[in-house]
Amino acid sequence: MTLADTTLFLQDLINALSLGGLYALVALGVALIFGVMGFINFAHGELIMVGGYVLLYVVSQNHAVAILATVGAVVVAALLMERVAFRPVRNADPTTLLITSFAVSYLIQNIAFLTVGSVGKFVAIPAGVSDSVSIGGVDVTKIAIAQFSVTIVLLVLLWLFMKNTLIGVQMRAAAEDFGMARFLGVPGNRVIAYAFGLSGLLAGVVSVLYIAQTTAVTPTVGLAPALVGFVATVIGGMRSLVGAVIGGFFLGILSVALDSYLPGNLELYRDAFIYGAVIALLILRPQGLFGGRGGVRV
Repeated sequence: MTLADTTLFLQDLINALSLGGLYALVALGVALIFGVMGFINFAHGELIMVGGYVLLYVVSQNHAVAILATVGAVVVAALLMERVAFRPVRNADPTTLLITSFAVSYLIQNIAFLTVGSVGKFVAIPAGVSDSVSIGGVDVTKIAIAQFSVTIVLLVLLWLFMKNTLIGVQMRAAAEDFGMARFLGVPGNRVIAYAFGLSGLLAGVVSVLYIAQTTAVTPTVGLAPALVGFVATVIGGMRSLVGAVIGGFFLGILSVALDSYLPGNLELYRDAFIYGAVIALLILRPQGLFGGRGGVRV
């Protein structure tokens, strides 16, 4: 392998880890809600969109304030979503929860269409964010470094939270058997609110990283990353947080590899190859890479 080939391979690897990190953060948020409540929140993408519009209007302020405002607004939106839409139907059939999540998704999208319009808006990301730095002769964008680093840090912090805090243990107990956990004194409302709050925090971080990369926001901006996050969660195993992260990195690596090495006449079919590989994986292991019985596993 020549030096040029090695450099290109390392560049592709960095891009894959960066993209995988973004997908992993989305998958983590999806897996948290599924682990505690047993349903996929299809409105998760709209949380990312809410963060995008908050960032649009506050990015001109202090950068740290913009990030905190974006993440904070998405956490509040997630808590409101749980309190207003999902708490009243919590004890209903799982199909009802699923339909409710679709309804919330379309409702938030249409509110965005009516209030800000369907045309994408440019987000004035601060100069220098998209700049590259050279590491061992390989050019790496600051966004790529941030996406990978933030994913690792958040995964470690979430693992410590779930293992070593009272509310983390209560969330795991509720995921195992919600009814029994409440009978033993676990505060169900608080546990679920924490799950939505953490999911919102992750969606807010994704908003900042994703919009910093794309520099544009639309009412449907969250659909694409949310869809990939759902698939990553299924690949990893629905109740495994580590599995969700690994599923995200798997999709990121596969996407970049196909972009780089597919022949030119097959590049248009990249997504078909990706989801064909996902189908093959799930045929071999329907429960996902880390799936199995029980509640949330970290």
